[in-house]
Amino acid sequence: MKSIGLIHASLALGFVAFVIVGIYVAVSYPKNNAFEPQSPPVWGYRCANSRCQKVALDGGETETNKAVSLSVCRLYCDGLFGTVWPRPTGNFRLGNNLIRVDPWTVEFRWGKRYDALDKYWEGSVERFRAQLSKKANGEEIRSGGKGVQVTVDVGGDSLVLNHETDESYKLKIHGGEDGSVQVTIEAGSYFGARHGLETLAQLIVFDDIRNELQVVADVEIQDAPVYAHRGLALDTSRNYVSVDAIKTAIDALAMVKMNVFHWHITDSHSFPLVIKSQPILHTFGAYSRKQIYTAADVEDIVQYALTRGVRVIPELDAPAHVGEGWEKTNLTTCFSFQPWTKYCVEPPCGQLDPTKEKMYDVLEDIYREMNAMFTNSDLFHMGGDEVSFSCWNSSVEIQQWMKAQGWGLEEADFLKLWNHFQTNALERLDKSLNDKRPIVMWTSRLTEEPYVDKYLNKDRYIIQIWTTGDDPKIAALLEKGYKLIMSNYDALYLDCGFGGWVQGGNNWCSPYIGWQKVYNNDLKSLGGQYSSQILGAEAALWTEQADQHSLDGRLWPRVSALAERLWTDPREGWQAADSRMLVHRERLVENGIAAESLQPQWCLQNEGECPITQGA
Repeated sequence: MKSIGLIHASLALGFVAFVIVGIYVAVSYPKNNAFEPQSPPVWGYRCANSRCQKVALDGGETETNKAVSLSVCRLYCDGLFGTVWPRPTGNFRLGNNLIRVDPWTVEFRWGKRYDALDKYWEGSVERFRAQLSKKANGEEIRSGGKGVQVTVDVGGDSLVLNHETDESYKLKIHGGEDGSVQVTIEAGSYFGARHGLETLAQLIVFDDIRNELQVVADVEIQDAPVYAHRGLALDTSRNYVSVDAIKTAIDALAMVKMNVFHWHITDSHSFPLVIKSQPILHTFGAYSRKQIYTAADVEDIVQYALTRGVRVIPELDAPAHVGEGWEKTNLTTCFSFQPWTKYCVEPPCGQLDPTKEKMYDVLEDIYREMNAMFTNSDLFHMGGDEVSFSCWNSSVEIQQWMKAQGWGLEEADFLKLWNHFQTNALERLDKSLNDKRPIVMWTSRLTEEPYVDKYLNKDRYIIQIWTTGDDPKIAALLEKGYKLIMSNYDALYLDCGFGGWVQGGNNWCSPYIGWQKVYNNDLKSLGGQYSSQILGAEAALWTEQADQHSLDGRLWPRVSALAERLWTDPREGWQAADSRMLVHRERLVENGIAAESLQPQWCLQNEGECPITQGA
């Protein structure tokens, strides 16, 4: 693996004459008199001091033939890795020639064919072709160009996507003897090959001066992620999110090589998941008859995600965060109690009653049907978030049951009650599983001393951190040997910074978290000497104040910043990625993702002129 210094040197050799003389890059383009642009270009770009500088054209044919478009200039002039996001981690060589390509004559070949992968690879190829068609942003792509042949070699037909999956790939591009573009993608798994195809799509750009697609002619990339768990946690209970909107989010996850969609599908506000054996839950728990997720919907999303290199991890949060739908079963306590501040952190309150055996029967039905829907997941998230002892203590029946066990009504006693629930719920979950898969739980009083060692086996439970990144409880869990997933709210909660909805002013976790803070959330620093036990991270969007209409802007491009942190783990801060982020944001928009704008468009066209440099 090359050092960053060697990579810089490699790129510099390709640019030395170009940058020193400060002239336009001259690329030979064939003419096509049949195509006439609506108006002649007036701006071109040149690379100087590793920045693309905007220059006016004189309108002459010679000048226009030498002009470099912004997209082409950015491919070469970044000084690091051109337009690729997230940044590759291994050997990277980018030549300094371009080949004009015909997007309609891209051919795919298998080095060794695996029938089990056919439908998934067909989906990836269809996605790739769609990405090419969108690069022109509605303009006509000039006909002609060289054909592209993509040969894919995959080490096996496994579709297992977990923390041990090999997601590495090697990508090579070179010109063939017949003038065609020859591409090879080598990967240990389908998922690595899919990532390689995603990178290839980013190395093909639309030249808006000549209205044609161009690809770098000489490329070698070796790439693999640093962290195995790279995800987004999305709540679809507080506000319903449509299946199409979820798929759009998964499309964007695939663009940045994220591999986890953590689906927080139910909560106290609504129960939109259809459980056929317990229809009362969605019948009374969904916001409307249309705002539900059937088994067919879930299975469709799971397969859609797997094609894009994303596994869907289900969460059934319990014993707290239950209410609508459950309330009709008479298996809850404190549902919608007032004043709600006494019993929970937001309305409506509601928790399961651990003392009722029938409640575990209902849970078993839910688990069985969920595990049948959420195939290809190696984890199950049991929630465990924000359990209120005052809620349980409001029930005379629960008090009497606890006293019958010889318990009191102090914190330690309610932790025994919680452990009673967790133990019995896990037994019911395991009945519907073929394995003892890892269980994920949110940080809580149960995950703290002195209870975590007593009640949660570190070989079975993974703890998802939602407290602040400097919380000493993180170190305590790591020292005890627990594996962690980071979602520290001071950097990865994407619902922060909006107006308060249960109080005046801004919401509880304000201020708004910009992409820069997400990018700089260094997991190695958070984990210290135990950082190898951190599996990765998830950005989280809780939807009290978001729904499908605002989803894209809340997520993107901030999740992209997390993607590069988890894939690349850069040692540089966000400033080194600023200009690439602007290009990447345009790529998101190009692909139908309504990503939030970061800077005036002038900053995109005048690289390096806007950010305040360090030390200024």
